[in-house]
Amino acid sequence: MTTPSRRTLLTASLAGLTLGACSAPGTDGSAATTSTAAGKATPKPSSPSATGSTASASPTGPAPEPAIAKTPGADIVSGPADRNQVALTFHGQGPVELVHSILSACHRADAHITVFAVGNWLEATPGIGREIVAAGHELGNHTWSHQQMKQLSPAEAEREARKGAEALRAAVGTAGWWFRPSGTQHSTATIRAAALAAGYQRCVSYDVDPGDYLDPGSSAVRDRTLAAVKPGSIVSLHFGHPGTATALPAILAGLRSRGLAPVTLSHLLADA
Repeated sequence: MTTPSRRTLLTASLAGLTLGACSAPGTDGSAATTSTAAGKATPKPSSPSATGSTASASPTGPAPEPAIAKTPGADIVSGPADRNQVALTFHGQGPVELVHSILSACHRADAHITVFAVGNWLEATPGIGREIVAAGHELGNHTWSHQQMKQLSPAEAEREARKGAEALRAAVGTAGWWFRPSGTQHSTATIRAAALAAGYQRCVSYDVDPGDYLDPGSSAVRDRTLAAVKPGSIVSLHFGHPGTATALPAILAGLRSRGLAPVTLSHLLADA
């Protein structure tokens, strides 16, 4: 359960933080079912994007802790389909110059993302976590060292989740609300127990995976994402891959042309 001191941190001047799972070629047949949150976030007033779209600008800054984050349950695979928002989530590790390219594209498009950061990457890249949050994005826990979590013992899985949370606290002052396991799209009972032991009630999956971590080329990343995305989608993307950074401006333009606002996960899952 969330303690008052943790909740105070989560609603402080840093942007609201979110946590979350990792792409792998295979899926877990015993995965938990899709969960969504009801209600709507309050976006900023509508304004045209660089492409002339009239989609609402993406809300930024702290968001209240969504109710879905407060109780254990199935993996969160997508958000509410009754609002024109999507969450672009990035598995966070890789060269800083590619991170800056992605952040710049988001700034130009008034888009906000959720970054599930790898703990030892945060530790090895001082300041990057605060830079991401200061730009109005969210951070989440993507384990300490990006292991194949389905292959870990319960003790090893818990260590990955706990050390990832500690790295987040050291980087930005809070461990946030969400956990995404590495090496698998879906959690298992062992993974969910590890996340809970580290303070996370939910694991976050996704419903759109363009396979950008396989480096299929920027055009494929763009086309696969836009072909699958819909209102409420949670999209899996990755730092550290040039094709993803190159594809992102076109992905953002495509979303805007459909009236879909790219928002942080906490805003996508916000309560009414």
